Amino acid sequence: KHGRIAMLAAMGYITPEVAGKFPGYCSFSLNLKFADIPNGLAAISKVPGAGWAQILTYMSFCEVTQDQSAGTPGGKGDFGFKVLTASEPAALK
Repeated sequence: KHGRIAMLAAMGYITPEVAGKFPGYCSFSLNLKFADIPNGLAAISKVPGAGWAQILTYMSFCEVTQDQSAGTPGGKGDFGFKVLTASEPAALK
């Protein structure tokens, strides 16, 4: 899962530089256009709190509603490698 997040983060940084940004406004009340928001970590202070709340709410929805048990499409990334997270001493050997 973390690898996918890292890939999305890299693409989120590269894509606006290559393809451009959305037209229009990110926030009408603050008169903030998508073009005014910088890439990378500088965007954290520019995006309004309500925008971050929307992003976190959607991420939470995706995590909670997807069945990630073994044998389901959501569980395909689980390879059963439990060495680093195992609590049984036998699995750590």
